[in-house]
Amino acid sequence: MFDGLHDIDWASMEHAYGSAEEVPVLLTALRSPDAEERHKALDRFYGAVHHQGSVYPPTAASLPFLFDLAVDGATPDRAAVVALLVSIGRESLDRGFEDDGTEIEYYPPMGCAQAVAFLRERGKEFAGLARDPEPDVRLAAIPGLGLFLDDADRAAAVLRERLAAEHTIAARLAIVEAAATLALRLPAALHQMTDWLAVLAADPDQGPPTRLAALVERARCAPDEIGEEVVPAAVGLLRETARAIPARRIAAAPSRPTAPTDAVPPQIVAAFEDLDRHTRVYAPTTALLRTFHEALGARVPERTAVLAEQLSSPDPGSRLDAVRMSGELMRTWRGDHTRLLLLLADQLTAADQEVAVEAAAVLESCHPIAGPVREALAAHIDAQRAAHGPDVWAAPTAQLRRSHQDAVRALARLGDTRALPSLLTALDGDVDAWRAIQVAGHLPQAADQLVPRLCDHLRRIDLSQQWTEMSANSILSALATLGDPVALPVMVDTLGAAVRHEQNGVTGSALEALSAFGLAAADARDRIRSLTTATDTHIRPAAVAALWAVGGDPAEVMPLLLGLLDDDITFWISDAADLLGEMGPSASVALPRLRALLTHGYEWVRVHCAAALWEIGGEAEAPAVLDTLLEAMATNPATANHVLACLDRMGPFAARALPLLREQLALPRRGGRFKSIDHDEELQRVGRTLIARLDPPTPGAPAARTP
Repeated sequence: MFDGLHDIDWASMEHAYGSAEEVPVLLTALRSPDAEERHKALDRFYGAVHHQGSVYPPTAASLPFLFDLAVDGATPDRAAVVALLVSIGRESLDRGFEDDGTEIEYYPPMGCAQAVAFLRERGKEFAGLARDPEPDVRLAAIPGLGLFLDDADRAAAVLRERLAAEHTIAARLAIVEAAATLALRLPAALHQMTDWLAVLAADPDQGPPTRLAALVERARCAPDEIGEEVVPAAVGLLRETARAIPARRIAAAPSRPTAPTDAVPPQIVAAFEDLDRHTRVYAPTTALLRTFHEALGARVPERTAVLAEQLSSPDPGSRLDAVRMSGELMRTWRGDHTRLLLLLADQLTAADQEVAVEAAAVLESCHPIAGPVREALAAHIDAQRAAHGPDVWAAPTAQLRRSHQDAVRALARLGDTRALPSLLTALDGDVDAWRAIQVAGHLPQAADQLVPRLCDHLRRIDLSQQWTEMSANSILSALATLGDPVALPVMVDTLGAAVRHEQNGVTGSALEALSAFGLAAADARDRIRSLTTATDTHIRPAAVAALWAVGGDPAEVMPLLLGLLDDDITFWISDAADLLGEMGPSASVALPRLRALLTHGYEWVRVHCAAALWEIGGEAEAPAVLDTLLEAMATNPATANHVLACLDRMGPFAARALPLLREQLALPRRGGRFKSIDHDEELQRVGRTLIARLDPPTPGAPAARTP
């Protein structure tokens, strides 16, 4: 079984966490009669040797031994081993090769090419595994027919044979998917597989799930050829599939060890809980429908029609997965998402709390475009408070509590004070108060009620303890946004405590928060000044910015800014350029250095320096500024928000940007910094305003339609 295992110099290779010398022990443990030992070994293999899908040299070197385990009937958990083999092969193909089949070179070298070569050599054996007596082994092996078997005719024949023999939905969907994978991988298989998929999609004897899978996988093979009839046909088959598969209650999540709440920030605990929840799939057709949405791409109306059908399913798990897909669509693609938002709002009152929780969470994540569901959110929150009492924010049932909290947060992010009663309950009762603090800054009209409570929370943070930075930073950010000077004394005290306890992250956040108050924070000038020479790379620029904001002497601040401008740390240069831009023409002494930085190797530095040049030098600098901005935006679209903000200030001097602006607005995918909804919506708003200003319609002519 393991001949040659110890002849390999495993210690000379590395996986995700260092030396791979443990690999022989893990491989041997996969054959152990002890189920717990096997489970731990498999978990460790996925976690270190195949970490997040990575394929390292020891991953590839393990394949012969994993294959021996897979084909030996005496191996326990053979299906898990086969699934591991397939995962390594699939990830090797995805990560190790370009679309044209050329190998991607990594440093240090990866094991993708070696893994694919081995699995292709053993590809014929996947035909045997696909006929294994154990159903789980067959299910795990079926994808290998499409991924690794290079004999197109033989692979096609085995897939046809297995479809006739397999009766479970999971196996039939896997077979159809493997047929499409084969068609996309081998030109010799393309026509026979796509023709077969077309026949299956039209064959009523195959049953709705199989026909739906065939239709979707046929579309995956040729997304550019998706006709008008495909989506209506898919919606009809989806409806039939929902009737064919019995609805089931959503199974409870597996229990996990509870992290000690006094040792880990609640934000971190919640993030891992979210990650665990989002990796779960609740319906057998979810992966298939994700494939369909990927094939449809930018066809937002068609995808919305499919999601509308998914969201009307009688199966709560199918609706839950559809809620997540809806969020992914809205966060990734531009378009009118009103219908989808309203459909998600309908899920807030779902009988299954898991669905309601997810709907509220998605609406919160999409809050920049969630205006159409404002009233639905408010009504839902009021109904929950009426049914469960004013303390529903702290309800003992976890799902009800989370459903209410996410709906409140979504409404608060819309600036709606109807979220305020629950936020005050959270801040007064201290149950999940951190979740209320994160959205408090969106309600400046309620600053008189929020600020005293936020100050009280900030006073209670002991910065001598670990894990306090996230909480302190969140409160400081909220107070800065609310802008009530009542908060200044506790903010100054927090700055002092952060310096004493060397909490550099909190020190930087406190400086940024004080900057937001401008001259009102002038009493903190001496304390701020003392930090302008700090050795911490983040504190120094924050202190210089704060010193200027609270009324620092230009003669004192200018040398500090020029020093930052001359440094090699790129964000120091960008921060200094931003401040010099705020100073305007009075910072003309910096013009030569800013001009020189327009040739800096990092486009973000060039963008910030170009914007500062415009603010300081004005019209005389316009040609160089515009050239720099347009080149940076073309090179790195993530700079678009910063670029457009400067173009907006340049007015008519930005006229040459019109083609790039139109091109940007015509893109179907969201763009801007981080490609997030808020950045993209701002990008579109500024872009449309600029186009209208720079190219106004001719009087009497119909207005041009902005993309």
